[in-house]
Amino acid sequence: MLGAGVVGTTSAWYLARAGHQVTVVDRQPVVGNETSFANGGQISVSHAEPWANPHVLPHILKWLGREDAPLLWRWRADPAQLSWGLRFLAECLPGRTRRNIAATVALALYSRQRLQALRQELSLQYDHLERGILHIYTDRDDFSQAITAAKVMREFGLDRTTVDVDKCLEIEPALNGAKHLLIGGDYTRSDESGDAHKFTQTLAAHARAAGVNFRLNLTVDRITPDRNQIGGVEVLGADGPERLTADAYVIALGSYSPLLLKPLHIDLPVYPAKGYSATLTLADESNAPSVSLTDDGRKIVFSRLGNRLRVAGTAEFNGYNTEINPVRCEALMQRTRELFPSLQTTGEPQFWCGLRPATPSNLPYSGRTRYSNLWLNTGHGTLGWTMSCGSGAALADLISGKRPEPDFPFAGC
Repeated sequence: MLGAGVVGTTSAWYLARAGHQVTVVDRQPVVGNETSFANGGQISVSHAEPWANPHVLPHILKWLGREDAPLLWRWRADPAQLSWGLRFLAECLPGRTRRNIAATVALALYSRQRLQALRQELSLQYDHLERGILHIYTDRDDFSQAITAAKVMREFGLDRTTVDVDKCLEIEPALNGAKHLLIGGDYTRSDESGDAHKFTQTLAAHARAAGVNFRLNLTVDRITPDRNQIGGVEVLGADGPERLTADAYVIALGSYSPLLLKPLHIDLPVYPAKGYSATLTLADESNAPSVSLTDDGRKIVFSRLGNRLRVAGTAEFNGYNTEINPVRCEALMQRTRELFPSLQTTGEPQFWCGLRPATPSNLPYSGRTRYSNLWLNTGHGTLGWTMSCGSGAALADLISGKRPEPDFPFAGC
């Protein structure tokens, strides 16, 4: 298993439970230390509508040139970025959007069920809350489009219900200070929230106890083919280069997956979408939200994690740049002040950014490649935490020769 984020760790757990001997390799000193470290914290089946939809193009044009835009596209002399962008435009067609929503809901619902079963089985604690997710809207056109999207998701089995402003305030009273901004919302009672980093570290401890070997501080240098199979993986560590071999290999390296696969002539349409977060420590008397929220117009989410409030979102397409942009951090804080004017915190916000592995369709790649012993579980975009248990369990089924339960187009490249 290459990658020890939330997707790699859940995959390792389910593979071990299926009877496989598993070794996990990651360049970080601890698991869940990159994209899984400080994300939005949502188990959000209700976020099934992909970025690529018929309504996004006018927004992209409106956002051009704005440093604080919810979606910031920085043009680069990068063929991968251009190719990804063209595929993204193709996925904006109505028929493809509906297909992608159906597949996303199917995998995400299954994943949430697997998470709930795993939490009960192992008594996992990760600051989780089972209070649903409330999407809020401050633009009438956005709200009108959301009503249609919610109807489609209900057709596929998701309990996403459109609500008026008064109901929004009943669900989350901390929004009272922003009542004048709200147009309406929709609420998915069955959605959840929690700390993905804590979850990953806790599950990794159980995985170790179950026999999974985590080899950290090892950087994957290259994958070496042997005819129609993979012969081994070259890694670099403190003791120098090393060659690792296995019966099967799983790529769960998020945004970095295409870089390792390119020398194998595997074209994986995954591109990094940099997301930002701010973690606020709440004062004891603070009137902070306890229901996880999604501000759809700004592409920002709010999740209560114990005595912390995680504010996260937006997407910056700027290659593999991991520098924090202060303008985008301030946009998170400005919106927080607008929605929660009486929020009281202690200390300074902890800002972070991470590279989400985005696909044009918003659907991850989970399945076998053209190399018979090379598998993928990557490209989960904004839904890595949401889909991690489901895609990990399904991948374990595929590698074990079983048919996965959810109706999802499991495929590699």
